[in-house]
Amino acid sequence: MTITGFTHSTSVDAPVQRFEVFTGAGRRRDWSDEEKDQIVAESYSGEMSVSAVARRHGLSPGQLFTWRRQVRKQAEPAVPPMFVPAVIDRAVEPPPPRRKTITRQAPSIAAIELEVGGAIVRIAPGTDSATIAAVIQALKASS
Repeated sequence: MTITGFTHSTSVDAPVQRFEVFTGAGRRRDWSDEEKDQIVAESYSGEMSVSAVARRHGLSPGQLFTWRRQVRKQAEPAVPPMFVPAVIDRAVEPPPPRRKTITRQAPSIAAIELEVGGAIVRIAPGTDSATIAAVIQALKASS
């Protein structure tokens, strides 16, 4: 801990005075690797925040974050990971889509079948007589 005091004066007689009080070891603390590992492990425990662990051990949170980063870098593999060989199977072809079957009606059986001049005319049941007469007239005219 450092306490600094300044006394300012405007007169020429009293110069500026300064005093400092140092308490504690007054040097950088040297942490062993075992101590660092223990503190970093405690910071990963999840019971306290990283800042709380740092305060508990008398160091700055930034220092503890630096130690954590160094541990992560040491844990990373030196060799980049290799790719896993991929095996590609033949794609299974989906079954062909089922076609809708259309049931076709059987051609209606002709009620009357006429052969006129080499042409075959089939007349379905229910055909009106005017249409039948017109078709027969047309066939007679062409032959």
